[in-house]
Amino acid sequence: MLHTITGKGKHMSVRIGLIGLGEVGSIFSKALSDSGADIRVFDILLTQENAREALAKRDLSDRVQFSPLREVISESECILSMVTTQVALKVASECRAFLKPGQIYFDLNSTSPAVKKQICQVIEPSGAAFIEGAILGAVGATGARTRILACGDQGAKTADLLSAAGLRVSFYSNEIGQASMFKMLRSIFSKGLEALILELMVAGTKAGIEKDLWEDVVELMTNNPFDRTAANWVRSHAVAFERRFHEMEQVLETMLEIGVDPLMSAATESFFKRSTQLGFKEAFPQKPDSVQAVVNHMARRLEELKTR
Repeated sequence: MLHTITGKGKHMSVRIGLIGLGEVGSIFSKALSDSGADIRVFDILLTQENAREALAKRDLSDRVQFSPLREVISESECILSMVTTQVALKVASECRAFLKPGQIYFDLNSTSPAVKKQICQVIEPSGAAFIEGAILGAVGATGARTRILACGDQGAKTADLLSAAGLRVSFYSNEIGQASMFKMLRSIFSKGLEALILELMVAGTKAGIEKDLWEDVVELMTNNPFDRTAANWVRSHAVAFERRFHEMEQVLETMLEIGVDPLMSAATESFFKRSTQLGFKEAFPQKPDSVQAVVNHMARRLEELKTR
C-alpha cells in the first residue's frame, strides 16, 4: 500500500525508485528527498566502470542510494522511469521481471501515445499499476514545480502521493495515452517556438542586429499578455493571411540574401500560402471575434481538401 505524506511539517517516508538520473532525475530526486522520501536510483552508468563518481555529482541532495535495477524496484513503492525516449520501452521490459502487484510504475518519458500504450501492455502482466506521465515544461528552468500530468486507473492516487512528496503532479485522465497526446501536441508550440527563435537569432547574427531583435521580441512578449497577443494573431489570420503570405515571401528572399537557410520561415510561408485556398475571404468579411471560429473553419476546410 502506498504511504502518503500528511501533517504540517511532518514527513512520512515513502519509498521511491528512480530509473535514470539525468537533469530531470537529479532535480526531482532532490525535491523528493527534501520531502522525506526514501530515494533509490538506478542509472545505466552504474553498469560502467568508474561511473559512480559522475553519478554522485548528479545527486543534488547527497541522500539518494545508488542500487542495481532489481534492488531499486524491489525496495520501492513507486518507480519513476526517466530515461531517454528511444529506450523507454526497452527499460520497461527489463523492469517487468522485478515488479509485483501493489507497486506503481510511473513512466515520465516523452513518447507518443502509441508507445505509452505499448509500455502499459508490457508492465500490466506484472500486476503493478502503470501510470502514464507527461512533463509539461522545461525542468531545467522551472525545477520540481514543473507541471506533470498523470493518467491511469491509479493516476489520482499517484498524483496525490507525489505532490505531497515534493513534485507538482495532477491527475488528467483514466485513459492511457491522453497525457502523452497533450504533451506531443503541446510540443508543436514549445519545440516549434524554440526552432523559430533560433532561426531568428541566427539570421539576426548574420545581419549584425541580433541584440536589437532579441530585445524587441522580449519586450513584445513581456509587456503584452500572451493570451491577448496569441488570440489577435489567430483572429487576424482570417483577414490578413494573404498579406502575411506575401510578407513571408520577402522574408525568404532576405534570408537567402544574407546566407541563412530559411527552414522554419519556409514552412511558415507555405502555411500562409495554404490559407489562400481555404475560403477565408468568403467566410470572414471582417476580423472575427472568436479564436475558435478561425480554428474550426481551418480544420473543416482542410478536411474537405483531403477528400477531393
